[in-house]
Amino acid sequence: MRRRVAPWFVGAILLMLWQGLCAGFDVPSYLVPSPSAIAVQFFKDGPLLWMSLWATLKITLLAFGLATVLGVVIALLFVQSPMIEASFFPYAVLLQVTPVVAIAPLIIIWVKNTTFALVICATLVALFPIISNTTLGLRSVNPGLVNLFRIHGASRWQTLRLLRIPSALPYFFGGLRISSGLALIGAVVAEFVAGTGGTGAGLAYQILQAGFQLNIPRLFAALVLITVTGVVLFATTVAGSKLALRGWHESQL
Repeated sequence: MRRRVAPWFVGAILLMLWQGLCAGFDVPSYLVPSPSAIAVQFFKDGPLLWMSLWATLKITLLAFGLATVLGVVIALLFVQSPMIEASFFPYAVLLQVTPVVAIAPLIIIWVKNTTFALVICATLVALFPIISNTTLGLRSVNPGLVNLFRIHGASRWQTLRLLRIPSALPYFFGGLRISSGLALIGAVVAEFVAGTGGTGAGLAYQILQAGFQLNIPRLFAALVLITVTGVVLFATTVAGSKLALRGWHESQL
């Protein structure tokens, strides 16, 4: 209970300190808005911000799902042969170290559908942790258990299904925790680069518009929505990990 209450207590203290400093020093809202000003702006622009959140969340979830499927498939291919992993893993690293800001304009030019282009950009950002963690998990199997499966004549598919995949699940869910946040970051960055507006605009566009209009409370409200969304995605992956691993893996016992 103390571990659950402590973060909320610290957050409440920080919000009160923030509110007190803004009120005590009479800080203008166009510089640093107080929490109360952000809350008022949030309720004022609620429909617009929620619509933009859904646009960004749609890109994030599509990218996260696509990155999960591609990452697992690539990791399963890597584990089939050390030569395959040695040949292609450097290119996975190349995707990770290439800034999405640098390649997003090219993807947006090449792909005519804006939504699909944004999904590709976010997927490239979220893909590597799943490949890396899942591959590591599939490789991190007790050699004695592998030999035991061989002695009993298990096929490669049986070894993969009954030994390697269960052993890789903790690593896989660790990759999901990282990838969920990166998918959101990739979606927001891609929206910044694309600069898409209109009714289907995401939160990045609202942040840009609020900055141009010096509507800093709306900018902070959009940032709060992005932050809360990231926390919810992380908490969802943690809950999925506990649900899948509880009762049999030592990390959840």
